[in-house]
Amino acid sequence: MIDPALRMLTKLARNNALANHRLAQAVIGLDQSEFTARRVSFFPSLRATLNHILVIDWFYIDALEGGTLGPWAWENEEPFDTARALYAAQRQSDEKLVAFCDALEIADLARPIAIHRQSRIQTERCDDVLNHLFAHQTHHRGQVHAMLAGTPLAPPQLDEFIVSDDAKFRAGELAAFGWTEADLGFGDE
Repeated sequence: MIDPALRMLTKLARNNALANHRLAQAVIGLDQSEFTARRVSFFPSLRATLNHILVIDWFYIDALEGGTLGPWAWENEEPFDTARALYAAQRQSDEKLVAFCDALEIADLARPIAIHRQSRIQTERCDDVLNHLFAHQTHHRGQVHAMLAGTPLAPPQLDEFIVSDDAKFRAGELAAFGWTEADLGFGDE
């Protein structure tokens, strides 16, 4: 039986990937002018917000893996111009995060992570960095969801990836990753 803390993190990593996939499928359906249109939110467009999610993922995943990328992660704040290219990079990042979480052992959760800031190195526990990263993703996905309400496309449901009762709603996303319900942790209780 998997440790509950590890189980939670592996589920959150997969939730993150599945929600990003579902959101990307909606955004990819927009024309380029809708993707780049000025909107009301923390970042001024769908493109800017989704690029922000990705470059901050690069920043934290690099730190989790012991890298020193630091602020260079967002040297180009919008590295991708199209939704399709952006999602291809986001998917790679999501898969890297899932693999990282899958490889964690209980002792890793308290391991110090060096986060390279501009003029200092911040040190945080691995589990705290992961929880922050998942919260960051969720926060900005919510903004993208709200911005989609102002487009011709309906915003997709983004919260059907954690509990067993929602299995009927996530089959397409699981298939896109080649995952099963067991990969989400169902059946290992």
